[in-house]
Amino acid sequence: MSPSDRVQSVLQFKGGALWTVSPDATVYEAIQMMSDREIGALPVVSSSGELEGIFSERDYARKIILQGRSSRDTLVREIMTADPVTVTLGDSVEHCMRIMTDHRVRHLPVCDGRKLVGIVSIGDLVNWIISAHEEAISHLTSYIAGGYPG
Repeated sequence: MSPSDRVQSVLQFKGGALWTVSPDATVYEAIQMMSDREIGALPVVSSSGELEGIFSERDYARKIILQGRSSRDTLVREIMTADPVTVTLGDSVEHCMRIMTDHRVRHLPVCDGRKLVGIVSIGDLVNWIISAHEEAISHLTSYIAGGYPG
């Protein structure tokens, strides 16, 4: 593991679960799904599988709660973040972290063209980097102790 590894490796490591929401779902339905899955954002995907936006806890707080709207009467399409920043399977973990920092986002949809293939969170990337550091420390410790096979 390394910060220069590709997003494809992170997605394979974290498993294949990918939850999405329709743009025509109510905000209440989306929040319920996020609560059930213990996640902070949902990619908004059309029936043809194309990414249309992303819906996050931040969208809910700013566009429903603070504006006094009803989550049962508002559709996801009305408050989602349209055209979110995305990455590809070939982008590096480092690159993704830079994008998240620059754009102040915590979730990045991973796309192949407009087709959604996964999503990575800041937590996924931090866990990847921590594991990479632990692996490097283990190798260095083994080398210093004389147990390195090389």
